Amino acid sequence: MSEAPEIVLILARADNGVIGKDGDLPWRLPADLKHFKALTLGHPMVMGRKTFDSLPGLLPGRRHIVLTRDSAWAGEGAETAHTPRQAIAKAAAPAIAVIGGAEITTLFLPLAHRIELTEVHMDAEGDTRIAYPDPADWQEVAREDHPALDGRPAYSFVTFRRTAAHCQRPDAPL
Repeated sequence: MSEAPEIVLILARADNGVIGKDGDLPWRLPADLKHFKALTLGHPMVMGRKTFDSLPGLLPGRRHIVLTRDSAWAGEGAETAHTPRQAIAKAAAPAIAVIGGAEITTLFLPLAHRIELTEVHMDAEGDTRIAYPDPADWQEVAREDHPALDGRPAYSFVTFRRTAAHCQRPDAPL
């Protein structure tokens, strides 16, 4: 593949920075799950082992590339990689969805072109947090706000694009 792929970070984050609790999401938003499916269907997904283990099973229509330090780890239906560069090479696709967790998102942040963020408008209890996209590096280019409904919190689908002329090359050392 001659051109670097578009790397898209996909995550949901509460207003207080929480993205997870005990290996799961601390909220239930069916619309976010549909949004996630629309963003990832047909694309390879890169994730950490804990994220892979948290899935209800293999998600149809998507490749599962698991970035892990454990060279002996194998998961049914998963392809393994041990570095971001290996994961990108394995994906060999025009667009790659990076779906978490926090450590994997942080590893791919310097390489990412776009962030698809679901802002969950609540302060959630949790054990995993991530910072909001830095406005020095990221520009909001789209926002779709949704009100609280049926006991579920309000949320927004927000798209960010990197403000720099280019992001770090996938083959650069991390």
